[in-house]
Amino acid sequence: MPGGGLVDFAALNRPYVRQQDRGRSAGVLAERAPCDPPQRYNALQVQGHNPAEPRKLVRSDKTLLRKSKRCIVYLGLLLAGLAFYGSAQEEAKGRALLLNVRDAIGPASSDYIHRGLERAAKEQARIVILQLDTPGGLDTAMRDIIRDIIASPVPVAVFVAPSGARAASAGTYMLYAAHIAAMAPGTNLGAATPVQIGGMPGIEPSKPPQIREPDAKKKDDKSGDGGEEKGGEAKPDAAPESADAMNRKMVNDAVAYIRSLAELRGRNADWAERAVREAASLSAESALQQRVIEFIAEDADELLRMINGRVVNVQGRDIVLDTAGLQTEIVEPDWRTELLAVITNPNIAYILMLLGVYGLFFELANPGYVLPGVIGAISLLLALYAFQVLPVNYAGLALIAVGIAFMVAELFVPSFGVLGIGGIIAFVIGSIILFDQAGGGLPISLPLIIAVAVLTAAFFLIALRSVLAAHRRPVVSGTEELVGAIGEALEDFEGLGSIHIHGEDWQARSRAPVRRGAKVRVVSRDGLVLLVEFAEEGQS
Repeated sequence: MPGGGLVDFAALNRPYVRQQDRGRSAGVLAERAPCDPPQRYNALQVQGHNPAEPRKLVRSDKTLLRKSKRCIVYLGLLLAGLAFYGSAQEEAKGRALLLNVRDAIGPASSDYIHRGLERAAKEQARIVILQLDTPGGLDTAMRDIIRDIIASPVPVAVFVAPSGARAASAGTYMLYAAHIAAMAPGTNLGAATPVQIGGMPGIEPSKPPQIREPDAKKKDDKSGDGGEEKGGEAKPDAAPESADAMNRKMVNDAVAYIRSLAELRGRNADWAERAVREAASLSAESALQQRVIEFIAEDADELLRMINGRVVNVQGRDIVLDTAGLQTEIVEPDWRTELLAVITNPNIAYILMLLGVYGLFFELANPGYVLPGVIGAISLLLALYAFQVLPVNYAGLALIAVGIAFMVAELFVPSFGVLGIGGIIAFVIGSIILFDQAGGGLPISLPLIIAVAVLTAAFFLIALRSVLAAHRRPVVSGTEELVGAIGEALEDFEGLGSIHIHGEDWQARSRAPVRRGAKVRVVSRDGLVLLVEFAEEGQS
């Protein structure tokens, strides 16, 4: 090799390499420890070195310095991440999460509360405050929320606020299920009777038991009815015998449910039963006096100060609340919750379903337009998702489908309006019973049903009228249109000749002689030859 000497490969495997004279070589031999990370060594020849001596290895100090700096940076980032995570956890442990529900209880609010409680458990928050203002809602969504509250490892305080808010119907059950029940001044709760909104035709909905006044009792005593208790207290009459069995089952189930929640939290179970059976309501002050709630507070910060040091039972364990000085973090609903709240509105889901059906129908009837099919497919998928979380009555859904099918069939089958009328009736009835209202379902707006039914009926009637008018309209093309038409002879002929008709020249055959310019009428057609005869005077 140039420069003299051979490479000693044995020197590459030595754990230690002695340092040579810096003046004899441009390179520096570094000491290689067995624990060092693998490095890249190069065997270099040194000018003027004795070939008999072992070949020296050169490794740059800059490489070691660069790798050391990189390791230090990575270690610093790791320590900073751990410190940030630890501080975030400590900060989460020292705050309260505030969830706001300001609408009817439904799948959207259930999903919002469920994810809020999961976040509180993950971040180990001290307490969750559920600020409530609701007129009620779906029974299924309410029960999902209550299950999440009972199973939550973080204490939950239901706070009916701000002033003027209410916790009616489903909100009352949620208040009873909470570890802490509180209200703001000027709020109310109650009216927890499950209502079958709309009902079924021919079934009289049940009514709350009537309260008889004391003076009415006295009149009854004078008339000899007897059986009244003394003391002048108002007593409820027995439930009317006309109440249907379904409503009684609903009320009894609701009573048992709210009493179990009251007993679980040590609250007034007797008033809870009255709220269900008699639709009773209470103001905040009365609720505090009757042990329905524990606190009245102006806002969430005051509530946190009031409940500090209170003992609550969470998953079978008694926990002392330490809420003094907690920071409150408001968890606002995200876009997913907002979208779910829109599409799970029964009226919106109903409109989406109709848009989907009609969009696909128009696309199949007029292939190539694309836009109706795209809108129909998206709308139908959103409607099906909404139906998944709503209490859908599948009999109503089937009636809507049958009604639309009948109205479409009316366009093709001559039934003299029977299919169309039957389809409209089935469509309206199916729309009314589409959602299972016996389970606390929200009804579809009756004006919306009427408007959609009228528009649908008007559309199909207009389409039917157009079809009938098209059938009555004279034929304007083809053989049928030529028969009976009047033409003009282009030449004198007897037998086969030429005529001009509808702007075209045709061969014609006549049994009688025809003069040029004479008017002839087409009797029939034989291939490309028209059979004609003399036209009567006045025909054109």
